Amino acid sequence: MSRALIVGSVALDTIETPHGKAERAIGGSGSYGCVAASYFTDVSMVGVVGEDFPAEALEKFKNRGIDVSGLQVVEGGKTFHWSGYYERDMGVAHTNTTELNVFESFRPQLSESHRDIPYVFLANIHPALQLDVLDQIRNPKLVVMDTMNFWIGGEKAALTEVIKRSDILLMNDQEVRQYTEKMNLIEGGRELLKLGPRTVVIKKGEHGALVFMEDKMIFFPAFPVDKLKDPTGAGDTFAGGLIGYMARLDDVTGANLTRGVHIGSTMASFVVEGFSFSRMLDIGPGEVKRRADLLHDMCRFPMLEQESLEDIRATVAG
Repeated sequence: MSRALIVGSVALDTIETPHGKAERAIGGSGSYGCVAASYFTDVSMVGVVGEDFPAEALEKFKNRGIDVSGLQVVEGGKTFHWSGYYERDMGVAHTNTTELNVFESFRPQLSESHRDIPYVFLANIHPALQLDVLDQIRNPKLVVMDTMNFWIGGEKAALTEVIKRSDILLMNDQEVRQYTEKMNLIEGGRELLKLGPRTVVIKKGEHGALVFMEDKMIFFPAFPVDKLKDPTGAGDTFAGGLIGYMARLDDVTGANLTRGVHIGSTMASFVVEGFSFSRMLDIGPGEVKRRADLLHDMCRFPMLEQESLEDIRATVAG
């Protein structure tokens, strides 16, 4: 088993959905990613918060075994705060306010021990900062990166450099169309592969994910949940589960990358069942495995297993 490093935002979110409201709940890409990864490996968090960040929140991270030595606390500063809401379909987040606060001047500085961590998730931060982190990492084995439409529109050149230096690229369907200017996601995914990443994951929310590798394309459905409360952080939880699982295996072959995506999808199905990552902290022993097994069974087509395929071929040939 190896270690994982996650660099991203740590925030306080005010969120309202048709199922309730959470005031100044723990959020941010780094938070969600680290909690998910902590189920599989030792994980270190790099981020920044203000003096108003709750002490009990830090304890929640520590209780999950997360190394918070890279989390800067700015004296007198205020933590990044996002306020938004979801309407009934909960497919799109609507922003009320975004207060960057201490996150606006965040410059990740890795410690000597953090520079040697081989599994890295660059969550959604400015591409220039992602490049700076990559320059500080000594010998990465696997780099997973995420981004957003804002950077595609205003920092595309820098973002492209990050993509070229990453192994796994995460984008949602709208971001793929914006970046590649291809309306067809198959074309867009293949276009992104040409830039250098080994794997491109196109996130489609409740409709799962399209995964592109050099020699194949795989569709992963999302686990169908009947208690959807808050979709915030699902993508970051997916990425955290993926990088944490890969660090646990410490083997980045194609087959294991596929398994990592499966685990990422499984972890994302938990986080949406509660506000913030409250549901993630309530996962019982064996629950991740049971849900991963269920998702695996949902993806199987017994009628298309080898013997059945041979029957189909014989029928077609006849």
